[in-house]
Amino acid sequence: QVQLVESGGGLVQAGGSLRLSCKASGRTFTTYAMGWFRQAPGKEREFVAAIRSSGLMTLYADSVKGRFTISRDNVQNTVILQMNSLKPEDTAVYYCAAKRLSISLDTDRYDDWGPGTQVTVSS
Repeated sequence: QVQLVESGGGLVQAGGSLRLSCKASGRTFTTYAMGWFRQAPGKEREFVAAIRSSGLMTLYADSVKGRFTISRDNVQNTVILQMNSLKPEDTAVYYCAAKRLSISLDTDRYDDWGPGTQVTVSS
């Protein structure tokens, strides 16, 4: 099991940028694939981006491709989501999640979740 805490959310104008960070506790961080998900009011939680434990493979939702970048630092036990060219439809609570072994887009395959951080993009 790994404990996760997100930070970096906030209010930004459309076209702006935010950098979300997820700090993980535990000595087995390098064995976990990591993902970012988001949930807007009245909507289901959806996949945003994921990164393999090695950092050598990434996946993105079509809605964020070319605008968001996921990366990880296996020394600092941190996963970063750099979000550029933000749109009002990106407004949501963003969650960091961890799963053992292989990378996945499937919310149900992730075992550990952070409490989330709010991102609000104004038009």
